[in-house]
Amino acid sequence: MNNQLSVLGYQAGNSFIYQLNATAKLLFFLLISISSMVTYDTRYLAFVALFSVILFYFSKIPFSSVKRVAQFAAIFAILNLLFVFIFDPGYGARLYDSKTILWGPLTLEELFYLFNLVLKYFSTIPLALLFILTTNPSQFASSLNKIGLPYRSSYSVSLALRYIPDIQEKFLAIRNAGQARGMDLSKKVGLFSRIKLNVQLLLPLIFSSLEQIDTISTAMELRRFGKKKKRSWYSYQPLNVKDYLVILLALLGVVIVILLFFVNQGRFFNPFH
Repeated sequence: MNNQLSVLGYQAGNSFIYQLNATAKLLFFLLISISSMVTYDTRYLAFVALFSVILFYFSKIPFSSVKRVAQFAAIFAILNLLFVFIFDPGYGARLYDSKTILWGPLTLEELFYLFNLVLKYFSTIPLALLFILTTNPSQFASSLNKIGLPYRSSYSVSLALRYIPDIQEKFLAIRNAGQARGMDLSKKVGLFSRIKLNVQLLLPLIFSSLEQIDTISTAMELRRFGKKKKRSWYSYQPLNVKDYLVILLALLGVVIVILLFFVNQGRFFNPFH
């Protein structure tokens, strides 16, 4: 497999999502994610989950770019659902004030509650991946600065977003070098042995990262970064009509969640009454 495809970071593209302002995408991601986390209305969550998956499809991002992340998220979600059920299998029955036994301790109400948790994952993870993969770090930093965030903090965010794929690339390079020297990291080795070997690879990665941080800090200091109160941005992208529509759509989602709170008389949609 091509290791480049495993790197999670900004990838240039030409779909309509790439053309949106970074600030608009951030506000959309934050507002929709927060609203999805707050509510347990299945109708809203199902719509947002479907909308998120469709957006990811039309972004034309190859699934191979996020395959590892998707696998990790799936494992985490399954473990979370499993532990939620094990520690309190009767929570759904108490929550919805109804009890329909399906098999053993499993009730229809608990299954419905777990289904809502699954929808929350589908509502937020695709949006988070879209934001990371389609947002140019420099444009994002300049947009944050234009809406009032100090440019030092904005630039820190830009460096962090740029550094994520760098760390992954270095780890892959160190891992490939270890395999070339005879370190067996294939599936033939036990899971715990592979974890132990991968942890050993983190030491050179840490030293390499510290060296790069020192180089970047020295370069920025030599260029007198942070001496002035303001700075100009070469990659600034102003908001246009499409960006404002995206922000309005996110605000509409927040308003809908607030209205659903009064309709449902709480955070939870109860189809059992």
